[in-house]
Amino acid sequence: MIKVENVTKVHHTRAGKKVVLDGVSFEVHHGDTVGILGNNGAGKSTLLRLITGVEHPTSGKISRSMSVSWPLGFGTGFQGSLTGADNVRFIARIYGMDVNEAIDYVQNFAELGNYFYMPIKTYSSGMRARLAFGISLAIRFDCLVIDEVAAVGDARFKERCRIALEERSAGGSLIMVSHSADILRMYCKMGILLKDGRLSICNDIEDALALHEAA
Repeated sequence: MIKVENVTKVHHTRAGKKVVLDGVSFEVHHGDTVGILGNNGAGKSTLLRLITGVEHPTSGKISRSMSVSWPLGFGTGFQGSLTGADNVRFIARIYGMDVNEAIDYVQNFAELGNYFYMPIKTYSSGMRARLAFGISLAIRFDCLVIDEVAAVGDARFKERCRIALEERSAGGSLIMVSHSADILRMYCKMGILLKDGRLSICNDIEDALALHEAA
């Protein structure tokens, strides 16, 4: 389970303090598939970074009793001077996964060709996202956290992502941010709408989408 308790996040800007999240609380249980909605700047990506531990809340508490992926999206922090393969090796060792197994899986899934053995700094944002997607699927997290990456690639790659995500979410949990209603409907049963630092929790993703449209 992931438990978010009375979490506040404040960003300090040149214009002063900006309260991104204001005392929010919710839980994600094993098997939950949750879509997070909100306008640009509502705090969706910030919430994902807090859930995954990349950032810490200004106040409040987040506890996790299951393994949670990093926020999978275009901004994934790879070491740019290393190749894609070297980055996979490094991450596989951190998580105690067989290195050769990880490399084989990611190479086959991401379909980067010779770029897999070239430095990350030569990659486009889409190639980085494909690599990140492959690594996150190679490691069996209890909960996958995804930030828009499901929209990457051509139709065939999107279909491969859909099948892989359905397989992973069937045996675990999923938290996803997307501006696409169709993608959220495809993967998520529940919805959380962020607005003005507060959140509304809906047990049905359709209710969350309707609330977002009306906001």
